[in-house]
Amino acid sequence: MAPPYSQDLRDRVIAAVEGGLSRRQAAELFRIGASTAVTWLKQLKSTGSAAAKAMGGDRRSRLTGERDWLLARVGEAPDLTLEEIRAELEARGIVVGYGTVWRFFAGEGFSFKKNRARQRTRPTRRGPQARSLAPTATAS
Repeated sequence: MAPPYSQDLRDRVIAAVEGGLSRRQAAELFRIGASTAVTWLKQLKSTGSAAAKAMGGDRRSRLTGERDWLLARVGEAPDLTLEEIRAELEARGIVVGYGTVWRFFAGEGFSFKKNRARQRTRPTRRGPQARSLAPTATAS
C-alpha cells in the first residue's frame, strides 16, 4: 500500500479550494485525483481535520489469551488439523481464520507436516516397475 499524501499537500489543496478554485481544479493544479481532493474536503468538513488516517493495525494475535488451552489441546491430540482446532475455537466463542491459527502455531514452533510415523504406506499391489517392451539391441 502506498504511503499517504503529506499534510503539506493536503493543506495546500484545501487552501486552494477555500481560495476559490473548485475541487477538480485544485486536484488538477496539484496533480492528484479529483476524488482525493473531494475526500479530503469532505473529511475536513465532517471531522475538522484532513490529516491522514493511521496506517497498519493491531498486529497482536487474537489467540494470545488462549495460548495455554491451545498448547494443551495439541498436547492431548497431536494429530488435530488446523481446521479442527479452528472449529473448536469457534465452539468456544473465538472466531478466527485458518491463517490466524497457522501463524499462532508457527510462532510457537509447531509444524503440522507429516512425519515418519504418520506417512502413508506404499500400495500393496504395486510391484516392481514393468519391463520395457521395446526390443533391446544385442551385441553381435
